Amino acid sequence: MVYRNEQKKISRQRIINAAGRGFRRGGYGGIGVDGLAKEAGMTSGAFYVHFDSKKAAFRESMLQGIAELHGGVLHLQSECGPAWWPEFVRYYLSAKRTCDLSESCALQSLPPEVARLDESLRAEFETGFRDVVKAIISGPPSRLTPSDEDSAYAALALLTGAVTLARAVASKDLADKIAEGALRALLPKPSP
Repeated sequence: MVYRNEQKKISRQRIINAAGRGFRRGGYGGIGVDGLAKEAGMTSGAFYVHFDSKKAAFRESMLQGIAELHGGVLHLQSECGPAWWPEFVRYYLSAKRTCDLSESCALQSLPPEVARLDESLRAEFETGFRDVVKAIISGPPSRLTPSDEDSAYAALALLTGAVTLARAVASKDLADKIAEGALRALLPKPSP
């Protein structure tokens, strides 16, 4: 019985991971249950054993994406101490800007989909987003780290907006300029 329950958890997680990749890459409307099941390496029937709808899988993948961001913030804070924020900003504007869209941050690719769905998803997204902001402002302080909620919201908006725009332009030079501008705005050099 334990083995069967463990297998069920593993299969469910495979679907959530696959759904996250599929929704980030193609949007909510860009993939159906058959595509999600195929991405997870299972049948549509197996999908419905774990989720009663595509929206339910989207919800779980959205929550997991926000939890991954929250966990990443906490990890960097514990690993880097007061230098965590510059590390986060540089990572976000480099690796999260250039990775495959299916592996992008939930804040880059999922908000338009959340906004199109329903109020309950928006409320859950907001709760997770607020938790990320709380983690940012309660982490190790430095001259550059956002010190209050308003500045943390603005910093995350600038980061995700810059990455989204940099991904959307055809020119690598322009994409680099967008990222560099965001970097300078978020990590200004001290005045002499």
